[in-house]
Amino acid sequence: MEEIKQLVKETIANLTQGLNATETTPRPPATPEGMAVAYGSLVLMAVFPVFYGALRSVNFHKSEKKKEKDSGVAAEKLSSSDAVMFPFLASGALLVLYFVFKIFSKENLNRIITAYFYGLGVLALTHLLSPFMSKILTKFMEKVTYRLQFTKSTRKTSVNSIDYSFTSHDVVSLILCALLGLWYLFKKHWIANNLFGIAFAINGVEMLLLNKMVIGCILLGGLFVYDIFWVFFTDVMVTVAKSFEAPIKLVFPQDLLENGISASNFAMLGLGDIVVPGIFIAFLLRFDKSLNRKSSTYFYASFIAYVLGLGATIFVMHMFKHAQPALLYLVPACLGIPMFVALIKGDIGAMFKYEDLPKKIEKKEKKSKNTSDNKNKAESNSNKNANKAESNSNKNANKAESNSKANNQSNAGAKKKQPQNASTSPKENKKKK
Repeated sequence: MEEIKQLVKETIANLTQGLNATETTPRPPATPEGMAVAYGSLVLMAVFPVFYGALRSVNFHKSEKKKEKDSGVAAEKLSSSDAVMFPFLASGALLVLYFVFKIFSKENLNRIITAYFYGLGVLALTHLLSPFMSKILTKFMEKVTYRLQFTKSTRKTSVNSIDYSFTSHDVVSLILCALLGLWYLFKKHWIANNLFGIAFAINGVEMLLLNKMVIGCILLGGLFVYDIFWVFFTDVMVTVAKSFEAPIKLVFPQDLLENGISASNFAMLGLGDIVVPGIFIAFLLRFDKSLNRKSSTYFYASFIAYVLGLGATIFVMHMFKHAQPALLYLVPACLGIPMFVALIKGDIGAMFKYEDLPKKIEKKEKKSKNTSDNKNKAESNSNKNANKAESNSNKNANKAESNSKANNQSNAGAKKKQPQNASTSPKENKKKK
């Protein structure tokens, strides 16, 4: 209990004392050439997932839109409430990790974290590698498709809880990525860390849909404040980043020229500084596609802004020898430059009206479903009425036939009785006389 109280006191002191009380990040001396190689490599490793992930997001958006139309179920996308809550949830998770690393053994915790991220990293790498491996393996082995399906059934309904298809080429890719992941699992080498980190970043930029410009502004604005607070006014983020041995950051050694791949003096960049601006840049690329123009003006404007923001971050970090919140420089650049270009070109209104997956599609689908349901109901009712009419007509016909038969039989009996009465009547008359 005393240790926990002491940690709380230290945290409160860091919150109140501000920048002067923040721990700096001492770095061993590195040559100017080594720092240039490290920072240049970090920039390249950051811009590649943003650019490639944005291109992949266009096809992913089309597939999600098609699924939404076919199934009628809305695709997963970030809402305004998600964007508002995200900085608070991230802050809570950051504080939990901070106290956990302060109280418990880092080695034991990092073993669990490493095993968890090993599984995620293998799947992320497989998702990226499978299309390329499929092209290569087509010449050597047949492509066989498998389907993994779990169905939840009741007396009334049957729902597919899991429905996943994969091929034999995907299995080969999974095995190769699992073997590559063992390098990270046992050696924690910085190259394996970066491979997993880049895979996470590309998948994040590809699959996270903002849907609206306003949601992007809310998300970037909230994380702008989040990043500044936790880096400048506390040691929480820096401590967690150093203690957390997982591919949540890209690293590159500044002493690579001296020590080779066994170098250990690392410069780092968090994946959040790649994914968060990246999903906004990908949104602007999809907006460019919706305008049906030959150029992707807003995508390239935001991409250039991202590169400039990264350059500003690295410059300030090098000059002041202190960890910098990258979003402090990235958010104004990525938001300001595209919006300024949109104001000049007169597209600012269209930019804020654009939606990746508009609700109109959902309404149309509901209307079409309702009309189809109504048609089906009308057809079923008409069939029921027709069947009833046929049954009633058959009943009436049967009754009419039975009645006609009964009438015919009674008439025939009456005719037979009439001659007998006529023959007996004279004799009866004679007897009476």
